[in-house]
Amino acid sequence: MGTVGGGTDGTAGERRQLINVAYRLLGSVTEAEDAVQDAYARWYGMPRSRREEIRSPGAWLTTVTCRICLDLLGSARARRERYVGAWLPEPLPDRAEWAHPGGAHPGGTTGPADPADQIVLDESVAMAFLVVLESMTPAERVAFVLHDVFRYPFAEIADVLGRTPAACKQLAASARRRVSPGGAPVTVTGRADVVRHVKEAWETKDIAALVGLLDPAAVMTADGGGMAGTVLRPVEGGARIAEYMIAIADRAPGLELLERTVNGVPGLVAQRAGVVMTVAAFDIADGRVTRIWVIRNPEKLRPWAPED
Repeated sequence: MGTVGGGTDGTAGERRQLINVAYRLLGSVTEAEDAVQDAYARWYGMPRSRREEIRSPGAWLTTVTCRICLDLLGSARARRERYVGAWLPEPLPDRAEWAHPGGAHPGGTTGPADPADQIVLDESVAMAFLVVLESMTPAERVAFVLHDVFRYPFAEIADVLGRTPAACKQLAASARRRVSPGGAPVTVTGRADVVRHVKEAWETKDIAALVGLLDPAAVMTADGGGMAGTVLRPVEGGARIAEYMIAIADRAPGLELLERTVNGVPGLVAQRAGVVMTVAAFDIADGRVTRIWVIRNPEKLRPWAPED
């Protein structure tokens, strides 16, 4: 965490950490950026004398950012009820694979900093993990993310939540029980192989191959946000998902599928004329796809915009 004297006031190096915490809490790059901006506005809105009294600006900013996120999570349920169809977290590209206007440019120059570029792609941003976080209460989510992902002590989490350290420990334990261990661990190479086979089966419209790649109890959830056509309810069952995917292939001439990293794990990106239309994330167990999350809401695909 920051200390007085780091940079001009000890806050310069905190932004990346705050963005990482806020994205995992909110599942939205845009909302995470807004929360961090709000925290910094409150910091600089204080008199200099008050700021100089704070021994750890980083701890102060973390506490305020998490409280802002907690308020947003509290109001999210009502906002999600007004959302058209299923709500899914915003997918993140890997900048080593996917350039954009705010990323690196030829010749070593860079455009404006993009908050998505500052998010560390590890298992705690995998779509499967973020979706599980959505099932937690706001307090559980904050306690679990801060402790289990970022290793903050419960004494500090208690300050964020306004509860005792013991109560925060119970919240984290309750949240942890929601995280299913799943099937046998799948290597990145194994995941990439399955995703590649799904891509090939979709491109060749091989429904038998798709059914073989999908778990019989697989579920596909899509997020169009009312701005892009898609199913409003989850599609359940491997055979039904395969039929739906083939139907989409029949209605999508000119759509190009690309194998790309999505939230740190192998996924698929569909684009037409260089414009990303869909990002798909997968959960895989025992060599078969168990969950597919399809994000088509264009507002959630901004980090995937091509480089100008």
